[in-house]
Amino acid sequence: MELSLLLVQQICQLFIMIFFGFLLVKTKTLSTDDSKVLSKLLLFVVSPCAIITSFTIEYTPDKLMGLGLAFLGAFIVHLIYIPLTEILAKIFGFAPIEKATIIYSNSGNLIIPLVGAILGKEWVLYTSGYMVIQTILLWTHAKSLVCNEKNYDFKKIFLNINVLAIIIGLFIFFSQIQLPNLVLTTIDKVGSMMGPVAMIVIGMLIGNMNFRDIFSEKRTYFICLMRLVVFPLIIVFLFKLSGLTNLSKDAIQIFLITILAASAPAAATITQFAQLYNKHPGYASVMNVMSVIFSIITMPLMVMIYQIL
Repeated sequence: MELSLLLVQQICQLFIMIFFGFLLVKTKTLSTDDSKVLSKLLLFVVSPCAIITSFTIEYTPDKLMGLGLAFLGAFIVHLIYIPLTEILAKIFGFAPIEKATIIYSNSGNLIIPLVGAILGKEWVLYTSGYMVIQTILLWTHAKSLVCNEKNYDFKKIFLNINVLAIIIGLFIFFSQIQLPNLVLTTIDKVGSMMGPVAMIVIGMLIGNMNFRDIFSEKRTYFICLMRLVVFPLIIVFLFKLSGLTNLSKDAIQIFLITILAASAPAAATITQFAQLYNKHPGYASVMNVMSVIFSIITMPLMVMIYQIL
């Protein structure tokens, strides 16, 4: 019950941050176009800092095992989500931006502070498993999907600042290099901006929209049902019934973190891609906001089902 209540609190905080961005545009303090600057700041500065920070912990064999399970859980989720979405797209006619919204979640902005608050800062490391897998896929599969690019430029992928941040983070973790406290503190503070700025950007994007337009888009409800209920339930039952939670003493908690990430609202990065490349940013923002609203109920529900099974 405590976990469910904290989930509600964290999600409500995100919604309030979205409202701040909405007010900035409504009061004409900033325009919707101004959010592009913040989107670039998020993708190319804040996100890499958050990734590097997650790896700056002490190395132990148990943590290495746990990190391996975190990567395994994230790999399984995307191994199911991506092909399943493609199959359902043929039935329901999902647009590329809808497919990306269903597959990719807000696994950093929401999950990192939530895990720290509930399980303790020592468990935040295991959020990096999902973040790393998703970051690689966001800058390959998701970007290709949203931008309708059929070929990957692997040079650009591996030179992308977020992928480089993953490589740097892994090197720091395995080599146990101690960064100067000044540098570490600075990176940590910049990375902590991820949640607030991402939500403010989403609020700014819907600032010119009418709330009636947001809630009257019937297809959005169906996309949110897939993103927040149908797909996460598949993962919950798979983890529990397959015996994966018995692989180690920490497996139940580690896969709980994976469940949280897999059932989180739609990824803010998808909205930022849509905005930067002009691929239906308004619709992407509506789906994101709606998923945040509904996740107040659905995320605690997924956690309760996972704990009961």
